[in-house]
Amino acid sequence: MMQPTVTKIQTPKPKPDENKLGFGTIFTDHMFNMDYSVEKGWHNPRIEPYAPISMDPSTMVLHYGQAVFEGLKAYARDSGGIQLFRPAENFKRMNRSGKQLCIPAFDEDAALDALKQLLELEKAWVPKAPGTSLYIRPTIVATDPFLGVRASFTYRFFIILSPVGAYYPEGFNPVKIWVTKEHVRAVRGGVGEAKTPGNYAASLLAGDKAHAEGYTQVLWLDGVEQKFIEEVGAMNIFFVIDNEIITPELNGSILPGITRDSVIKLSKHWGMKVSERKISIDEVMAASSSGKLTEIFGSGTAAVISPVGELKYGDDLISVGNGGVGPVAQRLFDAIQGIQYGQTEDPMGWIEPVC
Repeated sequence: MMQPTVTKIQTPKPKPDENKLGFGTIFTDHMFNMDYSVEKGWHNPRIEPYAPISMDPSTMVLHYGQAVFEGLKAYARDSGGIQLFRPAENFKRMNRSGKQLCIPAFDEDAALDALKQLLELEKAWVPKAPGTSLYIRPTIVATDPFLGVRASFTYRFFIILSPVGAYYPEGFNPVKIWVTKEHVRAVRGGVGEAKTPGNYAASLLAGDKAHAEGYTQVLWLDGVEQKFIEEVGAMNIFFVIDNEIITPELNGSILPGITRDSVIKLSKHWGMKVSERKISIDEVMAASSSGKLTEIFGSGTAAVISPVGELKYGDDLISVGNGGVGPVAQRLFDAIQGIQYGQTEDPMGWIEPVC
């Protein structure tokens, strides 16, 4: 991939109040765009002013959902400068997702270089207030104007940036999750492990029902037997049972989270017992009844670590850790966020400096 051309905005937008950032509502001055055609491959990489994308009403992504995306963040170091957390893993996963959706692979190293160039240009948009960051959304969409079920012959790759605060209104305080047996997110052999828009659209109805019941997120069970735990809507899930950290094994229907992988690697680095295996909702409920379940927490780019204080399954309601933040979740949150912001040592070599 050639070096991106750069077109700068004439009138920059005013910067938002860093202490009042929500999530995903404010966007920076510039974006990255690149096109694909069968004849040229990926071509015309460019950084240009953030602007709407013009599409024909018959554009294939609007009808058949052929698209993939990623989510990562840029962080302002306390010592100055900007850094990324394991960004190469995001672009690797994006290509893996793309393969499942018949989207042509792109050069991951070139995409990371282009992202760094975009971030250099937008560095004034990286917020410095505690707990804030610049959210990065790379996306690929099918762009053929065609009605008919096939893979597109053309695509648009774009990256947009958004200064953000906490993902959940609760911040790092424990969230409440609701287990559904009525709905299924994904099944093995499908695209559950891909980061594709349809997986998120499929979660909306159950999410609405959870919110109506006063819960923040849905905990999904497997789509075959509906008894084994898979993931939460925007997070992978972990349980601390009898001093063992347990998370559902990757089985083709669970998103292979990068924060999930970081939690596993860091916990093992600390000498903790970690298991990736099947775990049923019945096992979790029994562990709660016996007092062996001491923590539940989620992991993801948006929230990093999100403690779970309450879980509802059918008519059963369990409170975890007296509704407070457990020591394992706290240690992981402090360690991962410390690495991300350059406040603590990076023993795993996960940080990618930008400038």
